[in-house]
Amino acid sequence: MKYKILYEGAFPIVEAKLEQGEFMKAESDAMVSMSPTIDLEGKMEGGFLQGIGRMLAGEKFFFQTLYARRGPGTVLLATSSPGGIQDIELDGSYGLCVQKDGFLAATHGIEVSTQMQNLFKGLFSQEGFFILKVSGKGMVFLSSYGAIHAINLEEREEILIDNGHLVAWPDYMNYQMEKAASGWFSSITSGEGIVCRFRGPGTILIQTRNPKGFGSWIRQFIPSK
Repeated sequence: MKYKILYEGAFPIVEAKLEQGEFMKAESDAMVSMSPTIDLEGKMEGGFLQGIGRMLAGEKFFFQTLYARRGPGTVLLATSSPGGIQDIELDGSYGLCVQKDGFLAATHGIEVSTQMQNLFKGLFSQEGFFILKVSGKGMVFLSSYGAIHAINLEEREEILIDNGHLVAWPDYMNYQMEKAASGWFSSITSGEGIVCRFRGPGTILIQTRNPKGFGSWIRQFIPSK
């Protein structure tokens, strides 16, 4: 499969060119256009329990599969939120933990499942008790709200990240949740509350905008009774 990410500086879209016999999976409702040679199917990958797990992780129950059965064809895929698209090639040596609404599409060989978080992280991480786990060999396309920025951590290097800005991180990296300031009062009044502490090595992908923050900003313009 050959692909391009078009309009990266504005509202990006993935242009994927599939050879006959190739297929890829995408988030439900991601298809913008496709050649007549492409067959579109809705699939519950991994069975009923995996579908339920994806719903609990904030994703759709079904994937869409785009299959070039009758000849080569071109597919355009886009995310529903105004933001960026990042392509990542996985070689099978590690997987990615992905925040809700972060998965857009993937090529054959990539498995999308869910991973359960502990009680504290489930309550306070904004991701819930389940997060998406992407693994295997192939290309993954992630989406974000705002642009995607990579933070590269060296061995034992640490960083604190607002959990509303997380997009994805390697599954070999763990994180701890803690208050943003030295005391709870300052953590809450600063507007940050709880943050995630990551330790390197590894690369963390963050989004430059916070969906929850945008929701709070726009509510002030909505008339109330």
